[in-house]
Amino acid sequence: MAAPVIEADAVVIGAGPVGLFQVFQLGLHEVQAHVIDALPYAGGQCMELYADKPIYDIPGTPVTTGRGLTQSLLQQIAPFQAQMHFSQLVESVTRLEDGRLHLITDAGTTFIAKALFVAAGVGAFVPRKPAVPELEPFENLQVHYPHDAALTEGSLQGAHVVVLGGDESAVTAALQAAYAPVDAHRPASVTLIHRRDVFTGEPATLQQLDAARESGTIRVLPAQVTGCGTDGSRLNSLHVLTAEGTEISVAADHVLVRLGVSPKMGPIADWGWTLERKQVPVSTETFQSEIPGIFAVGDINFYPGKRKLILSGFHEATLASFAAMAFISPEKKVLLQYTTTSTRLHQLLGVGTQEKS
Repeated sequence: MAAPVIEADAVVIGAGPVGLFQVFQLGLHEVQAHVIDALPYAGGQCMELYADKPIYDIPGTPVTTGRGLTQSLLQQIAPFQAQMHFSQLVESVTRLEDGRLHLITDAGTTFIAKALFVAAGVGAFVPRKPAVPELEPFENLQVHYPHDAALTEGSLQGAHVVVLGGDESAVTAALQAAYAPVDAHRPASVTLIHRRDVFTGEPATLQQLDAARESGTIRVLPAQVTGCGTDGSRLNSLHVLTAEGTEISVAADHVLVRLGVSPKMGPIADWGWTLERKQVPVSTETFQSEIPGIFAVGDINFYPGKRKLILSGFHEATLASFAAMAFISPEKKVLLQYTTTSTRLHQLLGVGTQEKS
């Protein structure tokens, strides 16, 4: 049975800080948005690349982190009840006869929207893959990337597990596999492979890794994967080249790939618009692209003097929301209201007027 078509006034592609603030600005115009993101959670680049690193240039906030900023924005947009659609990429956008936009994601979700806001940053973040094409047939079966639904509790039981990567996510994955909370679910072996015997992460995490190495619970192998071995239709080993130049085979029933992420433009590049250095040219009056009804805000857009700052994206999202009302509610007169004094905005935000002391 086909999934129902979702009709929306506004769809926002990208749940990073600018996409979330776009939801807020639309909410002030009484527009509920649907948000689509390739990641399985909100935050975009902030969460993927600097979740716990300090950010100092958010107005009125002396210091925060990518995680803290994301949490604050989610709290800010909560009154507007945006519908989130995670782990999805928009594959196609076409124009219907009535002027609305028809969107289809790689998960088969279909939207019909009056206005589309592309806040995709530098592109959709997708996991980096090992340079071993022979592993591709085993993806989501024995080769697992972050948030792989096929990897459930107990699925590594008694297996030879190999983790690829050198950052904290790789170290954490190895520790979680080796120290599964239920003893019966623990694997037969855990091997952590990285090109160098150097790992990054919180000191406490690295200390746990050191202890696991000393006890023999986790084998750390400085090496690069060059191929794989199979037993019929199943993966059973990885071929690696060690740091000493020796080729060896490592038993592998399951491979957890934690090599980080990389941004890719993906299908956005093929939507029929002209890109400028992989960015979408926009009008600085409306932040509309050359395609009517499609707006681009944040790092994905381009205009003379463009600066890739979160602050700039917030400004762009604000003007885009005003301009988009011509597509969303053309009969409605758009007024500039202030959250300080507008009783209507107070109602939308669910706050009461503060009494004077």
